[in-house]
Amino acid sequence: MGTVLVRFGELFLKSENVRRLYLRKLHHNMDLALTACEVEHEFEVHRDRLLVHGPDPAAIVRVAARTFGLVDAAVCTQIGATIPQMGAAALALAERHLRAGMSFAVRARRQDVEGMTSQQIGAEVGSVIYDAIPGLRVDLSHPDYEVFVEARPYGGLVYDERLPAPGGLPYGTQDRVLSLLSAGIDSPVATWQVMRRGCLVTHLTFDAGRWQGSDVRAAVRRHHAALSTWCMGHPLDLLVADMEPFFEAMTGAADPHYRCLLCKRFMFRVASGVARHEGALAIVTGDNLGQVASQTLANLGVIEAAADLPVLRPLLTYEKNEAVALARRIGTFDEDAGDLSCAAVPKRPATQAKVAKIEGEEAKFGLDELVDEAIAGVRRVRAKNGRIVREDDRA
Repeated sequence: MGTVLVRFGELFLKSENVRRLYLRKLHHNMDLALTACEVEHEFEVHRDRLLVHGPDPAAIVRVAARTFGLVDAAVCTQIGATIPQMGAAALALAERHLRAGMSFAVRARRQDVEGMTSQQIGAEVGSVIYDAIPGLRVDLSHPDYEVFVEARPYGGLVYDERLPAPGGLPYGTQDRVLSLLSAGIDSPVATWQVMRRGCLVTHLTFDAGRWQGSDVRAAVRRHHAALSTWCMGHPLDLLVADMEPFFEAMTGAADPHYRCLLCKRFMFRVASGVARHEGALAIVTGDNLGQVASQTLANLGVIEAAADLPVLRPLLTYEKNEAVALARRIGTFDEDAGDLSCAAVPKRPATQAKVAKIEGEEAKFGLDELVDEAIAGVRRVRAKNGRIVREDDRA
């Protein structure tokens, strides 16, 4: 059996009651994820740390590294909280990495353990390593190797490698949001960001039929399935609204310059209705300030006026390369995405539209009926643990 130490992030900033609630949710989420990954495990829960025991600690660390609310995870040695025991465990790890000419540091912490200080632990454990391996240097600023030693009432913990986790808040500690998911780069990243802040998520995508590229539908489902791996054990639903009738009506009646704005406003109208049905309290988009014509400040205001709920834009100030880097990290970046085009995009889209003008355009083609039709025809696609597990004709 091995032991994995997982560390929390900003949970410690919460009040005692909220912290207990969040830790229960974190514990529950890890249990679901480890079970979904078929990783045998047992929990040892403490106020300041969570220890997970199992025969495959590396697998536990991999799951922890995709668990919101954790900052990192480490395979550790759990022994008695005495300096000789911690020193022996630290030396056993250090001998695998250190050789003459290298520098090292011991990072020590102590909590609720009497008879020693953190400085004393660091110095004495460091001496054990220094005396046993010839030719070493101590460097507390930029060492070649670090070993971490913690003295706790429930024992000593020694480790030398921490795998970063996403941080944030445990999934499900905040209310539900409806996230608009497309085949592009930004919207999956926006979803991941609100999941990282603890929001329960339902996805909504718009199927434009013949107006969209041939690879759009597959890319959306691929993104949806990939994001479900960040809430393992939880179902993640994608609602699909038919947008082809809207495109047929809009392109036949409205000024082409305003198509992108009309399209986004239609999406927000449908999303507002769907969100009420799903119990979502906000709409999430991948909008990025100034990235395309519909994302100027003026146009963002025109678009948002069509929504009945708050609109969250986690990527509003991101550089494109930042969104791409995060998409690669979370598994939603497609090296060869295929045909994701939109046949309705105008050559010269409006960048400084007025609400009154847009409302006049919307009056030309019976928008309310199209919105009601789209909401009534929504279909549900469910992903779980990285796979599409269900597709329904109606949500």
